[in-house]
Amino acid sequence: MSNFLLLAFIFLCAGVIAVPLASRSGLGSVLGYLIAGIAISPVLALMSVDVIAIQHFAEFGVVMMLFLVGLELEPKLLWAMRGRLVGLGGGQVLLTAAVIAGAVMLIGSTQEISWRTATAIGLILALSSTAIVLQTLNEKSLLRSDGGQASFSVLLSQDVCVIPILALLPLLAIPEFADVAGQGATHEDHGLSLVGGLDAWQKALVTAVAVAAVVLGGTYLTRPVFHYIAMANLRELFTAAALLLVIGIALLMTLVGLSPALGTFLAGVVLANSEYRHELESDIEPFKGLLLGLFFMTVGASVNFDVLIANPLPVLGLTLGLVVLKIAVLVVLALIFRIRPPARWLFALSLAQAGEFGFVLVSLSLANSVLSQSIADLVLLVVALSMLLTPLLFIFYDRVIARLAAEGQEQDADEIDESNHIILAGRGRVGGIIDRLLQSAGYRCTVVDFSSRQLQIARKFGMHGYFGDATRPDLLHSAGIDKARVLIIAIDSKDQIDQLVDYTVRNHPHVHVIARAVDRDHVYKLWALGCRDIIRETYDSSLRMGRSAFEALGVSRPAADQVIEVFHSMDQEAMVEVADVYDVNIPVTENEAYVTRVREFFDERGPLLQERVAEILSADAASKN
Repeated sequence: MSNFLLLAFIFLCAGVIAVPLASRSGLGSVLGYLIAGIAISPVLALMSVDVIAIQHFAEFGVVMMLFLVGLELEPKLLWAMRGRLVGLGGGQVLLTAAVIAGAVMLIGSTQEISWRTATAIGLILALSSTAIVLQTLNEKSLLRSDGGQASFSVLLSQDVCVIPILALLPLLAIPEFADVAGQGATHEDHGLSLVGGLDAWQKALVTAVAVAAVVLGGTYLTRPVFHYIAMANLRELFTAAALLLVIGIALLMTLVGLSPALGTFLAGVVLANSEYRHELESDIEPFKGLLLGLFFMTVGASVNFDVLIANPLPVLGLTLGLVVLKIAVLVVLALIFRIRPPARWLFALSLAQAGEFGFVLVSLSLANSVLSQSIADLVLLVVALSMLLTPLLFIFYDRVIARLAAEGQEQDADEIDESNHIILAGRGRVGGIIDRLLQSAGYRCTVVDFSSRQLQIARKFGMHGYFGDATRPDLLHSAGIDKARVLIIAIDSKDQIDQLVDYTVRNHPHVHVIARAVDRDHVYKLWALGCRDIIRETYDSSLRMGRSAFEALGVSRPAADQVIEVFHSMDQEAMVEVADVYDVNIPVTENEAYVTRVREFFDERGPLLQERVAEILSADAASKN
């Protein structure tokens, strides 16, 4: 028991220390976990901890993550992705495996590496890391982007391809390696199975029945079951039921020889329209986050530095060569499937590593005499190092590639052939409503959005818009910024909002800029840049919810409106009052002048607000009597 507690303390302590430091340095949480794992690896070695065993347990975080991803997708949206799933995803696995196998044969020509070994290595390294890529895309809010969706399609296809790869690897056995058979199978579970000893058609039938059970159960059984559980009014019971659902489906998929991650993803898709979706998300999310963090730390701790120290240049050369080869293949596929930059580069860089399934497949290859022990050790090291490089590739994309790609996008942007008094930058959740509202009054906007997918959806419903980056001065000029009266900025990225506000205020002062603010701090930043019409994206909806709460408590609509208006007026006064002491270069909690001014304002005006609200509510109560 004490060893378990000590081990848990070491992992938690490493994560709690390393991840905030990495995130604050702009490196991201994934790299923080990997660094934490590397840092504690000597301690784990001294304790003789089986890191690989812990890694197999932590891989369940990937299963949970795909379940949550599935909850965000409706079946019809998944069906719309079928072209990319089959063509882009399947093409990536086959083409990458062939290129890597050819490179292995070329490099190992002097050592007479068999085509069977080269094929196995190609299949193993063709897969990418679902855990790292989806986690990072989610953190950076890029999963819904064109590049993020393309990456997700390939990752999902790879999970499907694991099944035939598992079946193929034993057929590549090499008699000369028979003496190492079984050495890598220590952690594989070959015990309980529903398809063991069955013929091919029988296995297919059992597998089809299992998948049908997941679909039908998710469609017809989960609602009454969760309704029954919810009647107990015990949060922990619902959490247990959510875990039971995910673990049960993963177990069923494992028993029929399918990927548990694929099965839980399918279950998530089925439950995407369920009224319990959000409750399931909130219950599963903490477990997913902890297990993924543990998984990343085990990846860092499993790096065999002895092999790396003994052969530093060959190992690093092979790792970089793998990344370059995969990027080249992915860029070619992106061109074939017409993925535009910078989505093309996000797609290529995010999938350039080997994946966590590589550890399982190398172990299976070793056990089935496909790889020798020395080759297996080298492949495992390349897999781990390529995963360590991935967060750096994302940083490179953010700070270099995305900007360069945007600057070189001029010829790809749509030609804007209209000029209106209103320019709307961004037609997503916020911009779409604004556009429809203005159209209802007869006003036409020149809509510019950098998501081709978003524009394609809008055009299907008869809406108009132009593809392009609204932060580019030349595109703003084409959109008619010189003659425009109003620029509405409804894009998601805080940095892009700042950039667009700064340029427009300085160069086109005649334009009335209405800017979307992400939060209260962002309001001050935009105010400092010169914008005077700033709308917090959640502020008005919060006021409306507050008004509904008053009405639910028995307050009349006119009185509730008065309370909201009084609160709104004081909040606006507070924003203006403290704006001059806000410093964009100092975090709010460390800006003593700002904190002092805010406290002084609310100490002075807070009692006045409470007094005014009490008067309104008293008058409302008296009018009812």
